[in-house]
Amino acid sequence: MDVRSFVSNTVKEVEFSGVILVKDEKNVIFEKVHSYSNRSEEILNTINTRFGIASGCKLFTAIAISQLVDKGILSIHNRLNDCLDINFPHFDKSITIHQLLTHSSGIPDYFNEEVMNDYEDLWKDKPMYLIKNLKEFLPMFQNENMMFAPGERFHYNNAGFIVLGLIIEQQTGLKFSEYIESNIFQICDMNDSGYFSLDQLPKNTALGYIDNEEEGTWRTNTYSVPIKGGADGGAFITAPDMMKLWEGLFSYKLLSEESTNLLLTPHIYEKDDEYYGYGIWISKRNNRIFKYHVMGYDPGVSFHSSYYPDSGIKIVVPSNKNYGPYKITRVIEDKLFQK
Repeated sequence: MDVRSFVSNTVKEVEFSGVILVKDEKNVIFEKVHSYSNRSEEILNTINTRFGIASGCKLFTAIAISQLVDKGILSIHNRLNDCLDINFPHFDKSITIHQLLTHSSGIPDYFNEEVMNDYEDLWKDKPMYLIKNLKEFLPMFQNENMMFAPGERFHYNNAGFIVLGLIIEQQTGLKFSEYIESNIFQICDMNDSGYFSLDQLPKNTALGYIDNEEEGTWRTNTYSVPIKGGADGGAFITAPDMMKLWEGLFSYKLLSEESTNLLLTPHIYEKDDEYYGYGIWISKRNNRIFKYHVMGYDPGVSFHSSYYPDSGIKIVVPSNKNYGPYKITRVIEDKLFQK
């Protein structure tokens, strides 16, 4: 099946910068790389370029929590107060790990997308270069009031995953990024992935670009995102490494079968045919699970990756621009999985 002809027009339309990788259970179906990882130096992206994936790595946090459940260290029914020694004076005492994982805890978010449109605005009062660990996020939401009662509804929440990362740190004694790199990336042989500081990026890492189309100018996202990623987003991965993550998850290398199934359960309804498991979106068609997917958007970053259980096909599309992966993923889906 020739995916190339389906994708080329969309690549031109969005002026795509990044990698497109499509694979079935055994073979690469389609692989294509576009544009620059560094525009000033005219360094081209490659299949092994590292890209920021923003919230795409909430799945890593959810897997880490599930690993601690597998080990008997945690239960998804644990209350927040029972597993984290940090004071949240206005938080409901009944908040559980399950609610944090499913964006239904009701805690205040440091970036509420219903109120704010531009993630960059966060760093006008608190410089992004101060956000080097998870605790640096706490002043942005720790003393705020609840948004709604725990379990009442779905409301996408970055702060909830910061709290989950703090739980991981307390329960393991490791820095969050150290735990993920040792217990997820190494297990899956994701040797090119990590949580890198923006002022110490390794080679083969794409800079994120923010385009001002009206002026015909661009700038990097260096001052637009936290200097180092954490439990709610900001890891860097390669497209082949993300393939290894999907393969590791669905072959039970990372979790027991029971915990894997729990992570992949549609726990809460969002809208249309979209549900949410633990750190992962779940789309249905005709009352069947069509795909499991993750996505991430930051200034200068966009990312989509999906696993289709009926076929074993996986799609990974990271980009070092604000847009592109969603449209490309939809075009590939429309051709591979015609309704």
